[in-house]
Amino acid sequence: MVPLNDIGDLFAGDYHGAPFVLFGPAHLIGLALVALVCLGIVLARKRFSPLAQRNTRWGMLALIYLCEGSLQLWMLVTGQWTIQGMLPLWLCSVTAWTMPLLLIFRSQRYYQWVYYMGLLGASMALLTPELLNYGFPSYRFIEFFTAHGAIIVAIVYSTVVEHFRPHWGSLGPVILISNLYWLFCAGVNRLIGSNYLYTQGKLPSPTVLDILGPYPWYLATMEVLGILFCLLLYLPFAIQDWRSRVATSAGGVGG
Repeated sequence: MVPLNDIGDLFAGDYHGAPFVLFGPAHLIGLALVALVCLGIVLARKRFSPLAQRNTRWGMLALIYLCEGSLQLWMLVTGQWTIQGMLPLWLCSVTAWTMPLLLIFRSQRYYQWVYYMGLLGASMALLTPELLNYGFPSYRFIEFFTAHGAIIVAIVYSTVVEHFRPHWGSLGPVILISNLYWLFCAGVNRLIGSNYLYTQGKLPSPTVLDILGPYPWYLATMEVLGILFCLLLYLPFAIQDWRSRVATSAGGVGG
């Protein structure tokens, strides 16, 4: 339990608790909790009634918006809000704020994009969080893992419970749109001196970019790896489609 007189420190901009440790106990527990929630949804996927599905979608959206909204307010109150860092241009921020397209309007077209970019962005963020001194149980730590974990959970839920799925024909447009968005952010960065989507260099905290080479070469490496990861994310559905074709062919021959 956190003493009542220390609760204010959990929300402080100059948090005095333990700093974040990459792959430390708190980090690993956070990753495990997200994985367990996703596993629970997979195992219980056939038990969601229509009412439970609706309540789950609205609940996830409320949680995502609570995280994003409270972060904007917290950054403002603690004097950390800047146009260079807090515009909703980060990949996960864009995904979070546009989640009604999936959870409320249930757009198949939007799902095609968010399945790849949402999963990749949120997963990479959780693996190498930019939390610096904000270790557990600071507000920033809890908000970060909840927000990014909720994005992954929402995509997994939409896939296994509501039977959304990516299609091969959508992969090219998704990559094209993502690159156009990257160019848009590069233009914004040059205009206001920001670094959205890391087009201007790496961050001081450890990230997966550190293993991709120096600037600007890591941008090309990131592009290639992004395409490869998209193909990997599509692989389970490619296998499923191949098995269906084989089964259909076998049935036709047998008939």
